Amino acid sequence: MEGISIRNAEPSDYKAIISVIDEWWGGRNMVDMLPKLFFIHFHQTSFVAERSGRIVGFLVGFASQTFENEAYIHFAGIHPEFRKKGLGRALYERFFEAATKLGRNVVRCVTSPVNKESVSFHLRMGFSVEASGKVIEGIPVVENYDGRGGDRVLFSKTFAHNNKSLNPSA
Repeated sequence: MEGISIRNAEPSDYKAIISVIDEWWGGRNMVDMLPKLFFIHFHQTSFVAERSGRIVGFLVGFASQTFENEAYIHFAGIHPEFRKKGLGRALYERFFEAATKLGRNVVRCVTSPVNKESVSFHLRMGFSVEASGKVIEGIPVVENYDGRGGDRVLFSKTFAHNNKSLNPSA
């Protein structure tokens, strides 16, 4: 990760990220899942990774307003050339730190069951898959979680209240 810096996301980052998001997802239509409002209202818990002024990764998350001990990662992406180099882990750890400062000890997120790399990544990061009535290739999937055909794998990770960090290696 030499030469990569991570900072809080800003509304001005939206255009650059949204212009590459479908490409980073292999042509899947992902643009509609990431409205600009996240960059405006949640920049305290959202992050951008840059190298030489170019965005190579991002994570958009927030503290739940409904559940006072929870935080939620809404969307995270890494440029294909920068995957499997620890950048995703670094972005998640930055989010864990921000969530801890806000008094959160549970982090939740979802992914599509077709995104096998994402499922594997979350399991390696120590997330648990939430049980459901439907199982695809051994992974519990919540049917129609995001509407008709929007099946999702639901993840959660819980940390002890007395931890100074949500980083499990700390």
